[in-house]
Amino acid sequence: MNQNSMQHSSNREIINDLSKAINGEYQAIYCYEILANQARNPEIKSRILEIRNDEIRHYQNISQIYISLTGNQPTPQITKQCSLDYKSGVLAAFIDEQETVDFYHEIARKYNNELIRNAFTQASADEQNHAVWFLYFMNQH
Repeated sequence: MNQNSMQHSSNREIINDLSKAINGEYQAIYCYEILANQARNPEIKSRILEIRNDEIRHYQNISQIYISLTGNQPTPQITKQCSLDYKSGVLAAFIDEQETVDFYHEIARKYNNELIRNAFTQASADEQNHAVWFLYFMNQH
């Protein structure tokens, strides 16, 4: 494989990872609004909306990286259904946040790009914090 085709496949991989991250953040923004409205406790509702605001910030940051690399706006998609009840929604959010931590750590390590590394290292720390909150919410019932 020559240098040019290695660069091309690496760029495609970065774009695919960014697209997956953008879709995940978009999904979280959408589902956490639903989840917040299902919360009976106003403090928990407020915390879920704070988490949602973090997800909006991640979405914007990752989208900016995507735009800088591709010159195009991302076209995010909802890739799975949001849970219809609070309890299963909190569990799904906890699992998703934990999986996202691992995925973001992988991205931060994989690419030799300081902007990507910093954005995904920071986002993974936020996602870990979110997972702890969702674990706490699971134990509130």
